[in-house]
Amino acid sequence: MPERPEQSAAGRFDTVLIANRGEIAARIQRACRELGLKTVAICSEADRHAPYGKTADSFLCIGPSTAAKSYLNQDAILLAARLAGAGAVHPGYGFLSENAAFSDAVEKAGLTFIGPTASSIATMGDKISAKRAMIAAGVPCVPGPDTALPDDPATIEHIALEIGYPVIIKATGGGGGRGMRVVPKADVLHEAIALTREEARKAFGSPSLYMEKFLQHPRHIEIQVICDDHGNAVWLGHRDCSMQRRHQKVVEEAPAPGIAPDIIQPVGLACVQACLQIGYRGVGTFEFLYEDGAFYFIEMNTRLQVEHPVTELTSGVDIVQAQIRAAQGHGLELNQGDVTCEGHSFECRINAEDPETFLPSAGVVTHLALPAGPGIRVDTHIHAGYKVSPYYDSLIAKLIVHAPTRAEAMTRMREALADTEVEGISTNIPFLRALFEDDAFSRGETDIHYLEQWLKLRRAA
Repeated sequence: MPERPEQSAAGRFDTVLIANRGEIAARIQRACRELGLKTVAICSEADRHAPYGKTADSFLCIGPSTAAKSYLNQDAILLAARLAGAGAVHPGYGFLSENAAFSDAVEKAGLTFIGPTASSIATMGDKISAKRAMIAAGVPCVPGPDTALPDDPATIEHIALEIGYPVIIKATGGGGGRGMRVVPKADVLHEAIALTREEARKAFGSPSLYMEKFLQHPRHIEIQVICDDHGNAVWLGHRDCSMQRRHQKVVEEAPAPGIAPDIIQPVGLACVQACLQIGYRGVGTFEFLYEDGAFYFIEMNTRLQVEHPVTELTSGVDIVQAQIRAAQGHGLELNQGDVTCEGHSFECRINAEDPETFLPSAGVVTHLALPAGPGIRVDTHIHAGYKVSPYYDSLIAKLIVHAPTRAEAMTRMREALADTEVEGISTNIPFLRALFEDDAFSRGETDIHYLEQWLKLRRAA
């Protein structure tokens, strides 16, 4: 890797507008302050009293409570940036974080988008073009063609037979668990195609689909990368995000248990090579299915991940700061040989929801007690008296622990969950406490289907 260049003039800025809300807005604000940068916080009407607004240098309300008229309103965000004198926009995760048009609009407005270029987002946001890019870089992919499904029913049937049932149908512009359907056998193929096309059209604005082999018992493994604008890239180890409910992650850990370094290393290096080939800048995550010792690429998230803290704690790298510095034009401060991952980390997503039905729970937090001590971190924006809004995602906090071994990290998380108290609203804390007592999970013997099966058994008991 070449010698680190100095900061380029193009990325210089001293004020960052945080185009997001909740815990990630607070997390980005902290990283900016530590880098000596000013921050502009934005809010909807529902978030007027968000605590991070009080510590920001500017705090602007940009619209009504509904996300479409506030956090997804590109014109309002750009106007706020101009009024507050911001030189950069950090999108966080969700909302506009993977919107190529927004990235392009930010740059055209003379601001810096703290993330990849619009072309990188577009390439990796479309599952077909992403698969082609990964194949070109030598990244292993799930069996299936790197083209969209045609309209001809006979050709679709032939593709499915070549792959072999069961197959999975996915929207080319999909994500977040939407726009996908498993097809176990041929007689339900065309019905599944029709339903998924309509879902894709409504959710992503395009009915385009593709087809892949459906793996029976895979784990969900992620590889975190950081890249600069000067041809440097590194990967920071791997995470296991297999504990999912309805394709939504619940618990994440780093490193993924039971995967030998000689198996994961070539995959990590291939991810780095893919980033270099597409000119990627900033942080990103490659997501894989892992089964029987083999990795299969499924998608790349061109943004900061919710679960980035587990990699921060094992790698010792502040990923949010590294993302901001890359956007400023700085070269990476570490080589691949500098990356060492120590110990084990877990993250629990604490949601404002009923622990049995998982229905959202809005209301006022009347009491809050958070754990503390060695190896314990809480990322949150809530406090006693905080009003949880019904308008947004139910995530209210992330509880993260780190310890020398996985077993010690499990114990630490059990104790941390026992010390966490949230009253006034329902949360999934009782569910998380029960999950960390499960034997199979404790042994690391789970896959992406395990949690759904575990919940069915609990309901039947």
